[in-house]
Amino acid sequence: MDFLISGLHINLFYLIGVGFVIGVFGGFFGVGGSFLAGPALFAVGMPMNLVVGTDLAHLVGKSIVAVKKHRALGNVDMKLAGIMIAGTICGSELGAQGIQWLKKSGSVDLVVGVVFIVVLVGISIFMAWEGWKTMRMQKRQRKPRKKNGDESAISHVAKAVQKVPAEPMVDLPTSGIRKISLWMILLISFVGGIFSGFLGGGAGYIRMPMLVYLLGVPTHVAVGTDLFEVMISASYGAFTHAVKGNVDIMVALVMHTGAAIGAQIGAMATQYFSGPKIRLAFVPLPLIGAVLIAVKLLSGHGG
Repeated sequence: MDFLISGLHINLFYLIGVGFVIGVFGGFFGVGGSFLAGPALFAVGMPMNLVVGTDLAHLVGKSIVAVKKHRALGNVDMKLAGIMIAGTICGSELGAQGIQWLKKSGSVDLVVGVVFIVVLVGISIFMAWEGWKTMRMQKRQRKPRKKNGDESAISHVAKAVQKVPAEPMVDLPTSGIRKISLWMILLISFVGGIFSGFLGGGAGYIRMPMLVYLLGVPTHVAVGTDLFEVMISASYGAFTHAVKGNVDIMVALVMHTGAAIGAQIGAMATQYFSGPKIRLAFVPLPLIGAVLIAVKLLSGHGG
């Protein structure tokens, strides 16, 4: 099928299949799936500025479906998500402005591609180390694992963040967190928003780990809450990129047909896995995206 905005001919089944896989992963891991969607679009020749904007647009509908399912499972901390919205939107606009500057300089593909690779590989290495460490600790302690009782190896950094005495302090009952600085929550959401606007998607590959490791949110709640944030950041990001001419809406709609189905399947699957297993299963996915981008850059597309 020919897509007029991007000027590309892309197989419909390829886009629907990519959308479905991203939907499953997004619903299960609480991420928008841009670590796969972006590389998949870049691999078929779409310029990186259109990759970022189009990826954001397709995530909006998929995230709504996934959030609805996670809300029913009790995995969404609405108070936390509501606080994060302001930081997410501000960061997303800053990231989108960065894309515009790079587009004018003619280096958007190379710079965004390299940043994408560094971020994805770094996340995979860290989550592999932490997940393996947590499971070893649980095995030594021989303690039964509860659904949300999987944060023993996370507590050191998270407790330090929770003790930052910057007023005002807020309670997050759904996440089991008492007295955490509002400014720490806004900072984390702002950083996630920057990555969303600059690299596309909801930046769940950044925000979900930060919710778990920095705020101490239980993994299952982090998954659902992050998807809510993905929905917000993707909505705003898609709008601001559309205004800048960076969205191929037809590509986004075709991908959404597969993503909406996959998101429900992924969300339901989270109730059958413990937190460390979810995090370990996540590890290879960013690496796949990094490889796709690297191959395309080395082939000369991002020159």
